[in-house]
Order: sequence, then C-alpha cells, then structure tokens
Amino acid sequence: MGKILVIGAGGQLGQCLKTVAERRGITEMIFPAEADANILDQEGLNSLLEKEKPAFVINCAAYTAVDKAEDEVELAKAVNETGAANLALACAGHQATLVHISTDFVFAGNEVKLLKEDDEALPVSIYGQTKLDGEKAVIALLPQHFILRTSWLYSEYANNFVKTMLKLGAERDELNIIADQVGTPTYAIDLANAIFDIIASGSTAYGLYHYSNEGVTSWFDFAKSIFDISNTEVKANPIPGSAYPTKATRPPFSVMDKSKIKSTFNISIPYWRDSLVACIDKLS
Repeated sequence: MGKILVIGAGGQLGQCLKTVAERRGITEMIFPAEADANILDQEGLNSLLEKEKPAFVINCAAYTAVDKAEDEVELAKAVNETGAANLALACAGHQATLVHISTDFVFAGNEVKLLKEDDEALPVSIYGQTKLDGEKAVIALLPQHFILRTSWLYSEYANNFVKTMLKLGAERDELNIIADQVGTPTYAIDLANAIFDIIASGSTAYGLYHYSNEGVTSWFDFAKSIFDISNTEVKANPIPGSAYPTKATRPPFSVMDKSKIKSTFNISIPYWRDSLVACIDKLS
C-alpha cells in the first residue's frame, strides 16, 4: 500500500480517515498539522512530500462555506482551485498518487436523473465552480489521480447537518426544514473506507468517480430520520427552498450514479439510513 499522507487532517473526513486507519490496522499514515501542510504554499508542499515520500496523498482540504463563497470568491478559488493545482504539481514531482475529494455541487441538478461522471457539470454556485476548477486542475497536471465526488457529508466529527439537527432538536419545539432539495447523505466513515479500499486494490484505473451512500432523500426526510433514530421530540415542518433563501443556489436534485466506482473497485456501499443509525449510535 505504501505511506499515505492526509492533507486537511483536522477536518471531518481527515478525522474519519484516522479512525478507519486505526480500525483497519493501517500504520503508515501521516496526518500533518495544517501549518505544515498548507496547500497554498507550493514550496512547503514540496518539502513535506520530499520528507515523507508518500505513495498516496489524500486531499481533504477545501473551502466548503457554500454561502460565504459567494462573497469570498478569491479565497474559495485559492483553496479549491489553486490549492488543488499546487498539490497535484507536488504529487507529480514526487511520484505520488493523489486522491482528491470533490462534490455533487459541480452539477446544476435541474433534472431528475442519476448523475454520471461524464454528465455535463454546470455549477450554480461559486463553491461548485471552484471545486469543478480544482478537478480540472488535477486532471490537467497529474495523470495518477482518483477524484471522488461526494455529497451531504456528515459524521461524529466537526460541524455537519446531523450534529446541527441534534442540537437544534434538543433546544427547540419546532423546526422548518427544506423539502425540495433532493440528494444522498454520505457518512464520512463510509467514504474513508472506500478510499482505503481503492488504495488497497492497487488499481491504476485513475479518473473521476462518484461516491455517496445508497438511496435518495430530501433534507426534510433526512432530518426526520435523525429525529426518529435519536428519539428527539421536535415537530419538523417541510418547507420549499424559496421560504429559506440563501446567498448561494443549491442543486435541486443531485443524486449520483455510483455504478462506476462499485464495478471498478468491487466496493459495496451502505444504504444512507443504515449508516445514519451507526453514526447516531456513536454520537449517543
């Protein structure tokens, strides 16, 4: 398998990778502090890769504040596009394979269909555009890459929808939840397992892949499941997205087709609600 270096180790997916590595007995892992793995510092990245000599680099670092990105365009672009390019160049210079995490927000999501990797990407937000530009930079600069688009990521770590709903559900009697945005929640522990499965396969089937949990739901139904599983007594009301305007537009339907990743790497993907049960069990 070789040594694996994780960029963005302190974030949600980075912490899940650490947890899964420990469970699986994977010892050759490097989780540098953010100050030692700044993707905007090309020289620093080169020094880090020269020192550690990883076979694989997993990039979990990203600008993910979807609404703030509409105002902080240059910062989002720097992290999601320039940072991805810097990392791809560093990997190219040190013969490392890059696993780069992207998003379903690269799609407009205005058709009810399962989205395949070769479907046209038409982002409707600055965040989505910068993530798409980051994908393009990796593809252009480094042949040895696996780009994994994922969606609605949550876990027992960091801030995410599940933890927010549990907090608000405990504090309030009633909540309004958007019901007309449809996608698939992804337990970051499952994504971490999939990443290690790809690395362990030894495959050179480089390219772009979709990974989320199986199934389809709305934010409202996702929230209802969180409350039901956790026995949280709160009244949840379905509302249209128009009743809760946000600075950034979200794709109305962004359910991804996972056929390619399943067939290429023989990966079994859990159903979203089963994984939600596992996460809430850990949180409680």
